[in-house]
Amino acid sequence: MNTTFGLPGLLAFCAAAAHGKRRFWLWLGLSLNTLIGQGALCAERPLYQSELIFPLETWHNHASCIVEAPNGDLLACWFHGSGERTADDVKIEGARLRKGSRRWSSRFTLADTPGFPEGNPCMFIDPANRLWLIHTTILANTWESALLKVRISHDYQHNAPPHWESTDVLLVKPGSEFKTEVDRRLPELEAGVASLHLSDRQHQEAQNFLTAMRQHAGDKLYRRLGWMTRAHPLILDQHRLIVPLYHDGFSCSLMAITDDWGQTWHTSRPLIGAGNIQPSVVRRANGLLYTLMRDNGPPPQRLQQSESSDAGESWSAVTDTDLPNPGSGAEIIALKNGHWVLVGNDTERGRYQLAVQLSFDEGRTWPWKRYLEKDAPGPEAGSYHYPSITQARDGTIHVSYSYHLARRNLPHDTDGDPAAKSIKHAQINEAWIQAIPEGQK
Repeated sequence: MNTTFGLPGLLAFCAAAAHGKRRFWLWLGLSLNTLIGQGALCAERPLYQSELIFPLETWHNHASCIVEAPNGDLLACWFHGSGERTADDVKIEGARLRKGSRRWSSRFTLADTPGFPEGNPCMFIDPANRLWLIHTTILANTWESALLKVRISHDYQHNAPPHWESTDVLLVKPGSEFKTEVDRRLPELEAGVASLHLSDRQHQEAQNFLTAMRQHAGDKLYRRLGWMTRAHPLILDQHRLIVPLYHDGFSCSLMAITDDWGQTWHTSRPLIGAGNIQPSVVRRANGLLYTLMRDNGPPPQRLQQSESSDAGESWSAVTDTDLPNPGSGAEIIALKNGHWVLVGNDTERGRYQLAVQLSFDEGRTWPWKRYLEKDAPGPEAGSYHYPSITQARDGTIHVSYSYHLARRNLPHDTDGDPAAKSIKHAQINEAWIQAIPEGQK
């Protein structure tokens, strides 16, 4: 869409100027705000380009995260191995895309604890321009045995892998308030399960889970292990770091919070709902924090939501949104102009399509949607999931995600396994999200 001020706008411009500077600047500010809110201030051309970070292979590559370094390079990370938590060869890998380049570097190792699987890494750049990598080491081949670790580097803006100045365990210590909140929320969950039209077996499984949840909430070791990262952390007012966490055993979320850049940590009250995990947090213009979470609970399958009015310390009751979610990760960010972008699987079952959605009113409505991937449902449908999203300094949007194919004609390795998995990177802009693709006009 091409938009200009035109003759009426020019006359208003002159009239405002004639009545004094203050009125003129007010008029100009309101006019620009309206145009920017509609995405129409300039005729930005739709931008889309994508590539695999490395060729398709048989090994499992999953759960990526992407950041932009101060020099304009992109860094991506993911976990790589012969499986996930049950395979002791899983490590955290990374690659670099130099500013202005279209080819990613060779892969390099970011973290590898010999004899233990690593999992779910996330990265971010702090206000001191340090690179942080937070990930899990799985102690006993179960998600509940995950141990959080954090690495920090000043020296990462070059062709070599980052040089880590520090490697520490991020100790999560939910206290008695965790059990109190679980005990408070459980009657609501039990009543909700009782109201569902489930089979006797499903009812029993749900009741067994809630009974175990009550018991585990009082177990110090159980509630201190098993917390994992997924989406980017949130830096609040340049001094508070909020790391969104989740726990598969409790099927709930939690925030790890530090006000001294990792010297000390404390946790928020838990976000207890009907299977709400992998939170992604964004800040509203009024200062409230808002999170969307993966739905691991009963129908309807929707992204779940909550808000915080006290900088992440406590959260409102978890509720469903109208956004479908098949039990897969999603991420939400606020762009520099205040618009929000959400990336995730917009189905109730299956990860065969990955959508990017755009909101002008902080997630209350999502009028624009475009697909990064979209297969027809069926046995050859791929899985395009666990997206990570960031906005670069030039305003463009970068997304990385797991790219897992299921087609019959894929090449095979020497063992006969299909080369089906990689991590994909896409660079887009708001104009691309708003453009109507061919075949949908």
